[in-house]
Amino acid sequence: MEHLLGMVEGFRVQDLFDIVIITTLIYVILIWFKDTASRFVFAGISLLGLVYILARVFHLYLTSLVLQGFFTILLIALVVIFQEDIRKFFERLATLGSLRPSRKNSGERKWPVDVDILIESVAELAAKRVGAIIILQGRDPLERHLKGGYDLDGKLTQPLMASIFDPHSIGHDGAVVIHDNRVAKFGCHLPLSHDTEKFGKYGLRHTAALGLSERCDALCIVVSEERGTISVVQDGKMVVSRKPSDLSSMIRAFYEREEMPGNKRQNPHWARRNTLEKAVAVVLALGLWFSFGYQKESIQRDFVVPIEYRKISQEWEVEENLHKEVTVTLMGPVQAFNLLDPATLKVSVDLSSLAEGKQEIPLTSDMVRIPSNLSLMRVKPERIRLSAYRLYVYNAPVHVRTTGSLQKGYTLKRVAAVPETFAVLAPNSTIKKKIPIQTEEIDLSQIKENFSMDARVLLPNDVRLKSGQLPSVKVVVEVEKKGEENTT
Repeated sequence: MEHLLGMVEGFRVQDLFDIVIITTLIYVILIWFKDTASRFVFAGISLLGLVYILARVFHLYLTSLVLQGFFTILLIALVVIFQEDIRKFFERLATLGSLRPSRKNSGERKWPVDVDILIESVAELAAKRVGAIIILQGRDPLERHLKGGYDLDGKLTQPLMASIFDPHSIGHDGAVVIHDNRVAKFGCHLPLSHDTEKFGKYGLRHTAALGLSERCDALCIVVSEERGTISVVQDGKMVVSRKPSDLSSMIRAFYEREEMPGNKRQNPHWARRNTLEKAVAVVLALGLWFSFGYQKESIQRDFVVPIEYRKISQEWEVEENLHKEVTVTLMGPVQAFNLLDPATLKVSVDLSSLAEGKQEIPLTSDMVRIPSNLSLMRVKPERIRLSAYRLYVYNAPVHVRTTGSLQKGYTLKRVAAVPETFAVLAPNSTIKKKIPIQTEEIDLSQIKENFSMDARVLLPNDVRLKSGQLPSVKVVVEVEKKGEENTT
């Protein structure tokens, strides 16, 4: 009882979302396997999964290790085996945002296709025993399933349909694609059914229609050339239409199903559908949560975390013997540590309220960025020590450094820097000493005439430029040849 109460007290809103998401995923997988001819594959995978869970529970290390490697290979195999179904799933997922809006029931309803003209065309072809395949496109794209064919984009009419399927027409053996009451393409070749048992039971047209319906949500109408019957193929199933009213009902039901996501007249008993699959999904999700997601116990782990110093004003200088890293102890469930990326941990120290001189800054919990499902136990060291001093604006003179001496016969008339001063930030001690800014050395031994160049400046350790960028100055050197002044 205490264990159950502990579970209830420790249950979080995140756990609820976790269970709901996993339940939905399992339900989608169950419906997918139910709608495809893969029930035995699913049963085999489920049995191996059950064995793996039991092996984990009873600590069967060899069995767990072998099955863990097997599931890694199985995942790749499933992607290869069910690549068509997976592609179909993602195509339908991508078209959810482009569903046709529901049509109002006021007045005469306008269908995406002229049902009367289509039925008359199909009935005429059946009466003449002219073979035909007519595809009504749903939400799924058809392009990758079709081979060959000719683009038409013509309005659906009875004479047009009769001319396309005329035995003397170039595309009479192929399929016609109808979308938005227009004949988009004709003469298209369709993929055959995956179920090889249907090859001998049905003709080539019916097998091709079954193959397309297994890969997308299109509705296929097939007219048999031998028997003159009309068959409707959808979702891998075939129904023979006995009379035109049956065909009309099937076509209208197809478009109503296509509009169902936006239609308010949804089935009121949707909650009763697939009850077994829903119950199994909930049970499996709860089982997985208890096995892998339930936070049974808390542990502690230490991490070496870097310190990030923020909001350091340009007018302050902090000594470089700053702490670079601290040790952080976190506590939480094992699952939380499995999802934690240690590279995201850091201690953020705000230095916007510095004081002059030596000082200590306490490291508090709000400085450490950690996930919400982990708790901060301690930080070592608890305080960091640093020394800071304020910088003031100072117009420092620029001193040109020279090396060597002029050649014989020359005298140095002037050495100057342009500009002569720079606005810098410096502590009071430097300002009182009036320490100048030095330039790089200028070699005078090679100068025989007036000379100028751009020279870099070298800042003292405790001085920084107000602009933040290290500039260069122009050094001007004026020389004079001995005797020239007297001659002049």
